[in-house]
Parts: sequence; C-alpha cells; structure tokens
Amino acid sequence: MAIRVKKELIVVGDRVLLTLDEGSEKTKAGLYLPASVREKDKVATGRVTKVGPGYPIPNPNYTEDEPWSTNKEPMKYIPLQAREGDYAIFLREQGVEVEYEDEKYLIVPQSAILMLLRSELHEE
Repeated sequence: MAIRVKKELIVVGDRVLLTLDEGSEKTKAGLYLPASVREKDKVATGRVTKVGPGYPIPNPNYTEDEPWSTNKEPMKYIPLQAREGDYAIFLREQGVEVEYEDEKYLIVPQSAILMLLRSELHEE
C-alpha cells in the first residue's frame, strides 16, 4: 500500500496569492498600463490564484482562561473581495515573492489590490 502526501497552499488572513502577469503594457485581460505606471515596479498585474479566509471577527465569548473547554465557536471571518480567477492590479512593493513547485507567486494583502477584473458568464 502506497501513501501519498497531498500538499496544498493555504493562504491565511487577508492575504491573496497571485500569479504574476509579466510582459507588455497591455495585459492579457485587455487593460493598458502605461510605462510610467509600470516603471520601478510600482504597479503590477496578475491572476488571483488563492485567497485567505478574510478578516477575523473577534469572538466576545472566547477566553483563554479555560483552554480545556470544548464548547468553542469556530473563528468567523469577513470574506475578502478578491476571488480565485480575478485579474488584479496591485501595488507590487507590498508583495512578497515566493516560489512553489517551480511556479513563482506573489503574496499581497488585499489592501494592496487597486482594482479587480472579474469575468462572469451570462446566458442571453
């Protein structure tokens, strides 16, 4: 019997994992970013790969006085605006670049995202 290990990237808090879109001034999504904006890597574009759960909501019933207590409510979050598959324009300087399984990603807080482009299919 073989045992397989399943790996999964889990993004925490208000963070967003992006696949960087590097290249020309006109993005694949059709947005035009002039050279003055792209220079010095101030603003970048990319596809949202994963999103964290959001901003934690404080639980007034939680106390650390009784860690053995099993009657704890699960953590609740305010969800993020970004969704997997969105195209994002963001402030690159606030990102952290990581490489996982030969893929390069950028982790940014949602507050670094300036705009999202979301494609949805509608039946006519």
